[in-house]
Amino acid sequence: MRGLRLKAGLATGSGLARALATRALEIVYPPTCIACGAATGMPHALCPACWSAMPFIERPYCARLGTPLPYGSGDTLLSPAAIADPPVFGRARAVARYDGPARDLVHRLKYGDRTELARAMAAMMVRAGAELVAQADMIVPVPLHRWRLWGRRFNQAMLLAGAVAKVSGLPCEPGAIRRVRRTRPQVGLTRAQRADNLQGAFRCPPEARAALAGRKVLLVDDVLTTGATANAASRALLRAGADRVDVLAFARVAGEP
Repeated sequence: MRGLRLKAGLATGSGLARALATRALEIVYPPTCIACGAATGMPHALCPACWSAMPFIERPYCARLGTPLPYGSGDTLLSPAAIADPPVFGRARAVARYDGPARDLVHRLKYGDRTELARAMAAMMVRAGAELVAQADMIVPVPLHRWRLWGRRFNQAMLLAGAVAKVSGLPCEPGAIRRVRRTRPQVGLTRAQRADNLQGAFRCPPEARAALAGRKVLLVDDVLTTGATANAASRALLRAGADRVDVLAFARVAGEP
């Protein structure tokens, strides 16, 4: 009994020491806004100004593409784009439009080596895609080609997928899909050119097929633009045996609904 009390006392003392150390760090390095760097009341958070300016995507939005709609209510609304050209994936959700603080966060993560931002961004993604997360069996990040990964040093989609997995408790399977063909950058390409550019770019290795068979996959990326990358990756996952693929991104370029 005395030993148990001693262990409990040590654990309490250890926890107190960590709390004091954290408080000391906050005094020396006070928490700042993850988007603009202004002072905040807590770490890994947005300041009031950036929160107000964040272009969150809220209902009504397209049930398939997740794009904002200017009308209606309910959960089964489809945009004209989703009706005219249905995506390969089932549903897509994103935290915000790719603008303002949302764009700043993506750029700081992707180009500013601010990898610690993935934690806060993933928490917002899990809230925005709660229904998709609840129905998923596994998380798969959109992969980079090995030469692109070598030049950038990390895959931002992998960072977000790992953080989403940690928050949600779902397993993350980065090896379930590979980018086997190096494609030219998508920036500046039309929707049709983007789709052509990604033909045959993704492949699921044979050893991943057993894990994918009959599973509901949540495909994670930082930004969803025209959906060409998500479609190409989803097609490879479905061909490998996945039952369904949904897409979760931090931001999306919201064009015509």
